[in-house]
Amino acid sequence: MDRKSLLLTYWQLAAEAEGWYPPYADALREVDVHLAKWRPHGVAANTIWETVVHVTHFKERLLRRMEGQPDRQISDNDDTFVVTGNAEADWQDAVARLFAAHVALRAALERMDEGDLDEPRPEESLIKQFSDLIVHDAYHTGQIILIRKLKGAWPEQRSFL
Repeated sequence: MDRKSLLLTYWQLAAEAEGWYPPYADALREVDVHLAKWRPHGVAANTIWETVVHVTHFKERLLRRMEGQPDRQISDNDDTFVVTGNAEADWQDAVARLFAAHVALRAALERMDEGDLDEPRPEESLIKQFSDLIVHDAYHTGQIILIRKLKGAWPEQRSFL
């Protein structure tokens, strides 16, 4: 399997297809605005909504880089977790934006030649940036699932085989 095919496979496993862990499509299924905003009492943890905004930030950053646009200036990583809005429609928009960025990046990856993966955008190669986002998705999907488990909003038994 070539590098591009491998990236495309794992790109889908991170978002929509079950692999070694649930994809974030499953982790976000049936999450409403109340669950998206819930935070364990007394615990320094991000909400599901904050995590979705954070993951989206980095996907959109790669899209901008691929278009030759500059990165959005932030003071630190905490700036990438800022939620705007408070209503169910705002939450649904945040989820839609996450999936739109994911689909746009998949389409861009599908259009690339194998050699394009080694191009720096701007400093790091595209293959490294796509690989980092796949791992980033897996990490944050686990956090979303843990939040759901803490809230009692994840199935006790879940079969995916």
